[in-house]
Amino acid sequence: MKWTGRFAGYNRNSLRKDLISGMIVGIIAIPLGMAFAIASGVKPEYGIYTTIIAGIIISLCGGSKFQIGGPTGAFIPILFAVVMQYGYENLLIAGFMAGVFLLMMGLCRLGKLIAFIPRPVTIGFTAGIAVTIFGGQIANFLGLSGLAKHEDFFSNMREIVIHLNTFNIYSLITGLTCFLAMIVTARFFPKVPGSLIGLLISTGVAVLFFQGKVATIESSFGAISGALPHFHIPDLTWDKITFLIRPALVIAMLGSIESLLSAVVADGMTGTRHNSNRELIGQGIANMITPLFGGIPATGAIARTATNIKNGAVSPISGVVHGIVVLLVLVLFAPYASNIPLASMAPILMLVAWHMSERKHFMHILKIKTSDSLVLAITFILTVFADLTTAVEVGLLLAVILFVKRMSQGLTITKVLPDPEAVNQQVQSHMVTENHDCPQISIYTIEGALFFGSTHLIEQAIDEAIANQPRIVLLRMGRVPMIDTTGDANLTILVRKVQSYGGIVIVSGIQHQPLELLQKTGLYTMIGAEHFYERTGIAINKALGYLDLERCRGCQHFAFHECQALSAGIITSPVSSPLLLKKALGSTV
Repeated sequence: MKWTGRFAGYNRNSLRKDLISGMIVGIIAIPLGMAFAIASGVKPEYGIYTTIIAGIIISLCGGSKFQIGGPTGAFIPILFAVVMQYGYENLLIAGFMAGVFLLMMGLCRLGKLIAFIPRPVTIGFTAGIAVTIFGGQIANFLGLSGLAKHEDFFSNMREIVIHLNTFNIYSLITGLTCFLAMIVTARFFPKVPGSLIGLLISTGVAVLFFQGKVATIESSFGAISGALPHFHIPDLTWDKITFLIRPALVIAMLGSIESLLSAVVADGMTGTRHNSNRELIGQGIANMITPLFGGIPATGAIARTATNIKNGAVSPISGVVHGIVVLLVLVLFAPYASNIPLASMAPILMLVAWHMSERKHFMHILKIKTSDSLVLAITFILTVFADLTTAVEVGLLLAVILFVKRMSQGLTITKVLPDPEAVNQQVQSHMVTENHDCPQISIYTIEGALFFGSTHLIEQAIDEAIANQPRIVLLRMGRVPMIDTTGDANLTILVRKVQSYGGIVIVSGIQHQPLELLQKTGLYTMIGAEHFYERTGIAINKALGYLDLERCRGCQHFAFHECQALSAGIITSPVSSPLLLKKALGSTV
């Protein structure tokens, strides 16, 4: 059988590699799946269900050969907030809705648009999520008891301070044992899953020496069931859909960002290219099916995907194997997992938070002290002290506002005239003075985008351009990359005002997008096709042909080569002499 597509060249050796990498990643995914579920406020087996179902579907239906899907740390704050505010059943509905949104994004081919989310926003909320995860594990690490759970970070930190007197030394020892085991394993046995080793050693210590003295999964959530997940359709109503649309959108956005980022990391490690739209479709299908079996939202996991590649994965089969391994562990060893102390889970999540914090990039953006630093700081603060939904909305809005401001500041509209001493007598702004400015021809160089954010500058330029009612207004637009309908409307106002007193507007060097828009809106026709030129030199020569020669007589401004002859009445037309025409054509570009 000849394999094609993502399985091109697949053989028995490839299968062996996929089996090995899949088993290793599956073992790593087990403690992470339970830990992420517990931190999200749901039972640990729901994280296992997600790892199995979403992991297999994402591998089979996604757009990356090496993607490992499942529950991730990025979802913890938003899922915990949904569970606290709406309940577990509504979390399933929000997850299903997020899957629908992801599927629609993929079908609409929006995969590439995710790359346009500003980096300060993603780093800001990622760092905020890391702080939230780390802070949320302090109580389990110290073995505190009697704490009430809250949606907001500040209230949860306040609970920790109030209940510090319930500190449990046995939980601390258990947590430190797990942490040290992970560090030592990573240092001396980098290919061995440190989280699993830490979990096994610390659980063994707790069972042997601290039996009944530390909180475990069973004492906190009940025994983990080894039964397979049951199919269940959530009670989906229109009221619940409208009620949960905001968290569902945030889950979809986070899922799309993290999954595509993970796929990009995989591309960089393997030299392959993923299909971003197919990846979103796969993520959507997985998140629509997983809630039907009690699972929480899932996405591509960067660390597990990287581990999959490092261990020799060849195809999506490794991701399927990873899901099957977790399924076998659930069926065979679930009763034993019930004895895992919560203090053993805490350092695993704390280490996840540390690695996902983007601390170096975070500090770098803060130190440069630009508008990006402001976006980063506000997104981070709102993620920690408000909620992730608000943080993302405000961060994106602020980034857009600051971008518009920067774009508007980048627009310049300058009045210019030819400089006889410049190369090819190019037009320069310093040539325009009170005593050296043609009363009949106004030449303006426009640099930057003409869009809604620069309206005030365009209006100011219009008022200046028509103040003395010049006979010809020449607009040099070679450095205008883009015009929107607002910019078009402002130009239309200028053209109408100039034409209202009998003047003419001439355009030179216009680029493709602005020209296409002017043709669609009708402004091109209003100006006249004969008034559009590729080069400014030709446009100036044509402009000289429209001069009122009577106004030229006696004029002392001498803005152009022809002005002295026109002022003295020596020539009757500025373009009648071949020599003058040659000078005009070569005066500027």
